[in-house]
Amino acid sequence: MAQVHQFDAIVVGAGGAGLMAALYASRGIKTAVISKLYPTRSHTGTAQGGIGAALGNLEPDSWEWHAFDTVKGSDYLGDQNAAKVLATEAIDAVIELELMGLPFDRTEEGRISQRRFGGHTNNETKQPVRRACHSADRTGHMILQTLYQNCIKENVTFFDEFHVVDLIMNGDRPAGVVAVEIDSGELHVFQAKAITFATGGWGRIWQTTSNAHTLTGDATAIWLRRGLPLEDLEFFQFHPTGLYPIGVLITEGVRGEGGVLINDRGERFMERYAPTIKDLASRDVVSRAIYLEIRDGRGIKGKDYVHLDVRPETVNRYLAEAGEERRLTAEDVINKLPDILDFTKTYAGVDPVKQPIPIQPTAHYAMGGIPTNLNAEVIRDGSETVIPGLYAAGEVACVSVHGANRLGTNSLTDLVVFGRRAGQQMLDYCKNADFVALPDNPTAEVEAELDRIRNASGSVRGIEIRKKMRKVMMDHVGVFRTEDGIQKALDTIRQLQDDFRNNLSIDDHGYRYNSDMLEAWELGALLDTAEATALAALERKESRGAHSREDFPKRDDENYLAHTMIYSEAGKLAVRFDRPVDLSLGYEPKERVY
Repeated sequence: MAQVHQFDAIVVGAGGAGLMAALYASRGIKTAVISKLYPTRSHTGTAQGGIGAALGNLEPDSWEWHAFDTVKGSDYLGDQNAAKVLATEAIDAVIELELMGLPFDRTEEGRISQRRFGGHTNNETKQPVRRACHSADRTGHMILQTLYQNCIKENVTFFDEFHVVDLIMNGDRPAGVVAVEIDSGELHVFQAKAITFATGGWGRIWQTTSNAHTLTGDATAIWLRRGLPLEDLEFFQFHPTGLYPIGVLITEGVRGEGGVLINDRGERFMERYAPTIKDLASRDVVSRAIYLEIRDGRGIKGKDYVHLDVRPETVNRYLAEAGEERRLTAEDVINKLPDILDFTKTYAGVDPVKQPIPIQPTAHYAMGGIPTNLNAEVIRDGSETVIPGLYAAGEVACVSVHGANRLGTNSLTDLVVFGRRAGQQMLDYCKNADFVALPDNPTAEVEAELDRIRNASGSVRGIEIRKKMRKVMMDHVGVFRTEDGIQKALDTIRQLQDDFRNNLSIDDHGYRYNSDMLEAWELGALLDTAEATALAALERKESRGAHSREDFPKRDDENYLAHTMIYSEAGKLAVRFDRPVDLSLGYEPKERVY
């Protein structure tokens, strides 16, 4: 019999969104965080360059500009009411983080320092604006440490290395979650009045990714298995600067400090694709430009990468040509980008002060996920029907503020703004709510699945299924897509799902620290999420943001200015465009010009 724990509020995931939610909920109700990692190992800690907020500390800025850049960057699929919330509440959220103890870099006057980032502009001059608040190139790490320390201060209970594998529903109401204690292999039931999922993304679907091995789409798969919808999964961002060939992220802050993209001919090629903002265009634009340069034979030495050049002599030449007075020194690179220097030296043998960095696009961030409203409440359909007591925040959620493409720095802004809202909502909800009764034997279904995996003795190893999945998704559901390619990926994924269900083999049949079994369970989650992603990409017959269909190269606002809702019906996936895009700020869709 599984051990049962009871808390007013449960948060699944200990990244920035989860910790922010837990921190706010804990100020009035009994709160616990469940994480399959130690909290400070969560993926928020890898975010490097900054958190976006229109503080205007170095030059004029406004929340209206930030909101418009967010909408424009989203290729007009982002909900404008969500963009307003993000941009207005970002300012207070950053100041709150500072007051919690986060050590932001400072200007000479003692204000929070800010740097340029892709897609963030002065809406009057159309030139890049300094909006990214940063702590060297370790901003996410500092946010994570700060929030964790404050959660400890507020007596949040942590269940570290507990892997959540199921959501318990009683009718249409959430009652709790089921988790595997990794140490013992035992199942635990956590009953709660309110539950927030903040489990991050699922970049491990693709072959080249910046995502950690733990980002496996656990929550999205659980959602589909529980008959709950997902939103906009086809929009997965490929960050333009992943370190070649392993995909480790090279922050956009490198380009914010003046770094430029160079092809095999020594050309600064972004001048062709984004003549005004150049290397600081939105991420989807820059990723496609890099792919096109490589496809046209201008990759470095004919290989699948280009150079990111932040050598002071290169940067200063372009700054002088642009008429800018500022100059970059070797000390600036060393002081402002210390982790990047460490990454590139360790994994590529490159010193960015003296050598250009080899980069290629890498699967980075999910714009879609669990559909929520502005208060982080989960909705079950395109009519905004709320599921009481169930919340989502951070990358796993789709509010939808990022639409078809997220601007750099907005991920950290998203997780603190909407993570805070989730915590506030849980606190308010729990004051007047009762516990939902647990159904009889709430672990039966997932226990049977885990036993099936633990005792699997077929002929196909999980690693082989994983390799095939990641390759076919990279080849056909990557930066560029076509109907034939997506269909091939979908057919392959479904065959791999069949192998997973009927022919899987694992070596470890024990219970304690059985990573073999848990990684196989994660593989099942990845396959389910990959199928939904490919199906959504197949059904959206247009190009918009990160979703680039070569057979439908134009954006089609007449037919597709709506969110993609993916439903699980009788064991099969169905796609409907039944959640309209909010246009309440009055920004009518038009061509994006950078």
